Amino acid sequence: MSDCIFCKIVDGDIPSDKVYEDDRILCFRDLDPQAPVHVLMIPKKHISSCDDISDDDAELAGYMLSMVKKIAADLDLEKGYRVVVNNGEYGQQTVPHLHLHILGGRKMTWPPG
Repeated sequence: MSDCIFCKIVDGDIPSDKVYEDDRILCFRDLDPQAPVHVLMIPKKHISSCDDISDDDAELAGYMLSMVKKIAADLDLEKGYRVVVNNGEYGQQTVPHLHLHILGGRKMTWPPG
């Protein structure tokens, strides 16, 4: 998508503080961190939200979840971390590109919202 900020980050048009990249996903530090460690994981393929994951995207979505533990380990989050997916207006999704928040570096509080 030409006007998607995360697609522009994937394309290199907007710089990011990358922590991991491969042919399917990109992980970078959030510009407005909500914890000492706050990383966003995005698919390089534009998928607008959880509601837009198709059967053809199931392998990619599973891959993203399977990579969370590697990213968390790389970020020294051995004591634990939280993974958040915001979806839609009421879910506070602010960028219409599927993304996982990986938060850690402190004890998380509950309830989150």
